[in-house]
Amino acid sequence: MNVIATRTRLDAMVNAIRAALDSVEGDPSAAVAAAMAPHATDPLLLAGHDCPCRAETYIRHLLHEDAEGGWAVAALVWRPGQMSPVHGHHAWCAVAFHHATMTETFYAEDEAGGPPLLTGVALRRPGEITFGPARADAIHRLANLGTETAVSIHAYGLPYGRFCSDLNRVLAA
Repeated sequence: MNVIATRTRLDAMVNAIRAALDSVEGDPSAAVAAAMAPHATDPLLLAGHDCPCRAETYIRHLLHEDAEGGWAVAALVWRPGQMSPVHGHHAWCAVAFHHATMTETFYAEDEAGGPPLLTGVALRRPGEITFGPARADAIHRLANLGTETAVSIHAYGLPYGRFCSDLNRVLAA
């Protein structure tokens, strides 16, 4: 008996990310985000993946890891009012917004040593993308300021096991 595995919509996104990574030299964040964009609002993107929310804070769910390539993809699930800390990244990142509108706030470091300075705000609607290089001084915060649970898909240039320890440079807001 032959068994034919069906290709999932997430597989298509992962393959697009892999192709983007193979096609660029240097910082791949823009190419990866562009590769994620056509898949972002696919209602079947997370079919077969249980991605519950958490009452206390947003939560990451591993969707794919390429340990050899040193990158991973996770779904982040945000209840209304939940937000990331103000942070920069030690690895490249690409984000595609899957469900519900989120807010991305941008900051600059205060040269006098105070809290980060607000420089801009962008609404991120489903289907939109954002990205950044491995620069701890590229500072932002994501927040779900809406009334429904939001889901964003994040690709990072680190293995998933290092997301909590090596990914973010967190700043006091």
